[in-house]
Order: sequence, then structure tokens, then C-alpha cells
Amino acid sequence: MTTLEQFADQCRNALTSQAGTPGREKVRDLVRKVLQEPEFVAQYIPDNTPERKVLYEDPNLGFTILAHGYTGAKGSKPHDHGPSWAIYGQAAGETIMTDWECLERPSEGKPGKARRIRDYAMRPGDAYLYDINVLHSPRREGATRLLRIEGINLEHVKRLPYEAVEDAQLSPAAE
Repeated sequence: MTTLEQFADQCRNALTSQAGTPGREKVRDLVRKVLQEPEFVAQYIPDNTPERKVLYEDPNLGFTILAHGYTGAKGSKPHDHGPSWAIYGQAAGETIMTDWECLERPSEGKPGKARRIRDYAMRPGDAYLYDINVLHSPRREGATRLLRIEGINLEHVKRLPYEAVEDAQLSPAAE
């Protein structure tokens, strides 16, 4: 079984061996790999996992490994991760993810605007990279558990909101 320490080392090596998106894609592949290990999932993302549990935060690169557990239905509005990226890995249950097109970036006091592109199901073993400025929103109808990697710990990052809109709702400056 891969230990958390080994997994963190592999993530660090991937991020330092290839800068930017290619390194993040390697981390996504590492997430897929550990999600195939029932022992890893049982030890680090057990049934009683809270909604947000930091498992590891890299002191040099700042990436953060988290476990998430949800007991019932929950969804979110379209969002990005500010100056960061995130990788969502489905450990148990199913998440419906929506990809969004950014129509207008948010500013202080004014939410950004986003248009739905597509929905898809994330099932155990699936992992997706949401790079910097990529909009998405997860929805869960029942109990789910995830392994998630953030480029930086998002507890310390202010993010501005987005709202879903239809074309008719766009402001004239955005058209």
C-alpha cells in the first residue's frame, strides 16, 4: 500500500519535474493510482471523513492533500480556485461535475458570470484536474468521499463568486 508520505513525495516529484499543467496532470494520474488501492482509501478517506480534512500540506511547494466526506446531498455554484488549481479524485459514491465557460470574471461586489458547458459523473477511481481559472461545480445526491489536491491551501485564499447565467442575462459590456 502507498503511504500518505510516499504519495506526498510522488506529488512533489511530479510538480518539480515538470512545471505547470504537465506536472499537475502527473499528480492527477497519481491520484487515480492511489484511488485503486482499497487500503489507501480505507486508511486516509474512511467512512467517517469530515467535509474537509487536511492530510498533508507541503512546506515548500504549498500543495495540500485533503480528504472530503459528505453524508447527503450537496452542491455548489460555479467556481474556480482563485490563483490555484485543484484535482478532485472520487474515492466513493458519485459526484456530478459541471464544467462552465467563464463569460465575465468577478470583481469586488459583482459576481462573475458563467455558462454551463457539460455535466459528467465522477465515479470511484476517476480524477480530474481543474487548472487555474477553470470553472466547475460539483453536485452530490448521496454519500461521497473524495481525495483532493489543492495547489495551495484554499482556506487562506479569498475567492470571488460566480453565478450561472443564460445568454439573455449577460450585461451589454460582456457581449
